[in-house]
Amino acid sequence: SCSRAKDVTMPAKLPVNFFSTRSPVIDLFRGQLDYADQLRQDSEIVLYFFYAPWCGQSIAAREEIEHVASRLSDQVLFVAVNCWWNQGKCRKQKHFFYFPVIHLYHRSFGPIEYKGPMSAVYIEKFVRRVMTPLLYISSRSKLLDFLSNYEPGVVGFFEFNASPQPPGYLTFFTSALHSLKKDYLGTIRFGVITDKRVAEEISLEHPGTVYLHRHANTSLIYPKDIMNFTAENICKWALENREMLIRWLRPHGGKSLLLNNELKKGPALLIFIPYNPLAEIHPLLDEITKVALEYHKCNKSQAAEPDLQHLGDSDSPASDSSVTDAHVKFSEPFSIAKYPCCNTVVLPQWHSISRTHNVCELCINQTLGVKPNKVHVPHCNFLEIEAALDSFYLQEHTFFQVISNTIECSNFLSFYSPFSYYTACCRTVNRHFLSFISSEKTIFQTPKVAFSSHGKKDNTQFSIPHIEDRNCFIPDLNISSTNVSGLSCRTNKTLNLYLLDSNLFWIYAERLGASRSSHLKEFAAIVDLKEEVHYVLDQNQSLVGPTLENFIKNFSVLYSPLKRHLVDDPSVHFHEEHVVTEVTTNTFHQTVFLSAKNVLLLYYAQWCGFCASLNHIFIQLARLLPPDSFTVARIDVTRNDLPWEFMTDRLPTILFFPHQRKEQSVKFPEDFSVNLPNLLKFILHHSSLSSSEPCTKECLHKESVLQQGHISHLEREIQKLRSEISALHQAHDQLGAQLSEARREEQRLQQQKHTLEKQHKTLQLHSEQLQATYDQKNQELLEMAEKLQELADASENLLKENALLRILVAARGGKLQSKDEIKEPLQSEQTLSEDNDVSLSTATATLEEKRIENIDTIETEHSSGNRTE
Repeated sequence: SCSRAKDVTMPAKLPVNFFSTRSPVIDLFRGQLDYADQLRQDSEIVLYFFYAPWCGQSIAAREEIEHVASRLSDQVLFVAVNCWWNQGKCRKQKHFFYFPVIHLYHRSFGPIEYKGPMSAVYIEKFVRRVMTPLLYISSRSKLLDFLSNYEPGVVGFFEFNASPQPPGYLTFFTSALHSLKKDYLGTIRFGVITDKRVAEEISLEHPGTVYLHRHANTSLIYPKDIMNFTAENICKWALENREMLIRWLRPHGGKSLLLNNELKKGPALLIFIPYNPLAEIHPLLDEITKVALEYHKCNKSQAAEPDLQHLGDSDSPASDSSVTDAHVKFSEPFSIAKYPCCNTVVLPQWHSISRTHNVCELCINQTLGVKPNKVHVPHCNFLEIEAALDSFYLQEHTFFQVISNTIECSNFLSFYSPFSYYTACCRTVNRHFLSFISSEKTIFQTPKVAFSSHGKKDNTQFSIPHIEDRNCFIPDLNISSTNVSGLSCRTNKTLNLYLLDSNLFWIYAERLGASRSSHLKEFAAIVDLKEEVHYVLDQNQSLVGPTLENFIKNFSVLYSPLKRHLVDDPSVHFHEEHVVTEVTTNTFHQTVFLSAKNVLLLYYAQWCGFCASLNHIFIQLARLLPPDSFTVARIDVTRNDLPWEFMTDRLPTILFFPHQRKEQSVKFPEDFSVNLPNLLKFILHHSSLSSSEPCTKECLHKESVLQQGHISHLEREIQKLRSEISALHQAHDQLGAQLSEARREEQRLQQQKHTLEKQHKTLQLHSEQLQATYDQKNQELLEMAEKLQELADASENLLKENALLRILVAARGGKLQSKDEIKEPLQSEQTLSEDNDVSLSTATATLEEKRIENIDTIETEHSSGNRTE
């Protein structure tokens, strides 16, 4: 019975060392995961490098891991595990979707997966953060340095009076490790204060207090009475309430939605700078951080440099304070802890042609009054904001004026709480002023500030203006040309700031318009995904703070003076002349709009197969049309940006721009097939449209000259075509003759082939016969050899027997002769001769018996002799 053959597979080769034997990395190339766990128990910090020997990324990261291990091997244990060999425990227990994978363990905590760039400096920076997740803050200067960093900072105050650790310290320490586990970028810094005097600088009085520092918003204290004091809760609280003024983007190189998700949030300022994570100082990064802090500084009291804040003084002013106290409070910088929430409202125009608006700043204020408890950490409440907006719109008529040079502030009683009221400060402003363009002559140079009360407050002297920075509404605080302080809160075109390491992601900068020949890899661009535009900072300008401020401010104004950047095709060489002109972003206006010719433009793409099939049609069309009056061009839409009015979502698309009427571009009908006759009819039809003015004699003459030129040009082309046709006929005849000769040669070769096949069959048959004869003769020779061997063996035996017979005959003859000599010599001879004649057979048998007896006797004697000897 037939059975299906089993698949034959070659067993995998035994793995070999992936790292050098002299490397500080322990290479478990057979996937001994159990042994790796044993090693981890004896070390405080362990780095696991899971790899596959065939993986290109693993091979590339091997050198980076060795470099880090050479620097930290005395403090960190580096273990590499082959997680691909099918017989290893790592392959059986771990199921990774990619390689390499880096896991770190801090004592029994882990694993902490590293997902950053596979670069030695970044890996070492992350390992050092795992080694020391908490920074020790021992003085006021170190505290200021810690809080001045652009990354969010979480500070814990613990007095080490107890042994071994104070209560809650290990929980805070573990929360720092949890933050590294959840956010591999390490954007939150954790610090610990052990000195009570240093803790008092930020109003931390009780040990075990956790403080989250924020630059533009109110700093927070961990609410122990609301949330349990656990490592997971502390980490979650810090991640949810952290302040991201500027964020690092580190694409991993594979498919991801990282950039798409960030750009969908709104306009983004992408800044590319060369960054070394291990460097102690970063001057360029510090300057960019200052710009980011100024940009998000919505409160006037916020300084350009981050300063220490005091959370203890968080009460609101009393409602029954004196006039003097009110003026003092009004003149003091407003604290964001006192007035946590504000909202900007723009009222509708009073007339469709009006150029004025009513702009109001709406804030939520909390009175002292009778309160349940002290509010340490005020924060915005969506319900309060909604109630404030409702109250404001109910009182809208009180601020509705045509034009006013005064600022009116009013207070509204809260709908929900008797301890809160809402403040609204409004005035009419010019639309030109809303664009943040400074002007020396405005109606706001001499303002008259007057307050009116509605609702709860009757005395206007106690009305407190809004918390927001008032320099966009109060004229004496003019906005300079480079001031971006609080601009993110004063415009609807708010920018999200992102940083990218140009040493790793310069290819993104090149795609955005950066110069490839630039030696200094510094670049900035604004990308607005919603408007489908992006702007590029001139690379001739140095990337410093004032340059970034101007760039941000020019984008933020209502009518931005920035010029939209269009991506050009770098592969086009303009020095070459072609029949069909290749148009790029830089040459679009020059070739299409500023040209004195009729232009036929083809939109195509490299991936469009039908577009490529039209190339020969456009080449023929360009040769037919007179070059002094017509230009046939094309543009690759995938490698070039176009003005929005000339964008298309269908390929191929053909547009015709008539001479002197470029704004009246005509699209080639989609229901017509794209061929040479249709294109000629389309061009001639739209290029001969009569103008609104009557044609004069000169016009008719020019038209006739133009038509004559067209006719002569067409006649020349027809003559060329006729000559080409005659040449093609001659080539056709020559090709026919060659084909007939080839057919005859083919027939001759076929006959030779048949003859050779017959001869081959005959020779094959003769070969089979010879082979059969050979086999037969060979068999006969083998049989003959066997018979000869048998004869040789018989002859040898006969020779031996003959020799024995001779010996026996000689012995017997001697005995008989002696007997005959004694008795009857004559008679014995006669009897012996007769006996030999009569009974020869009997004698032969007797001799045979005697021979056997003698042989036995000889053997016996021989054995006896041997025994005797």
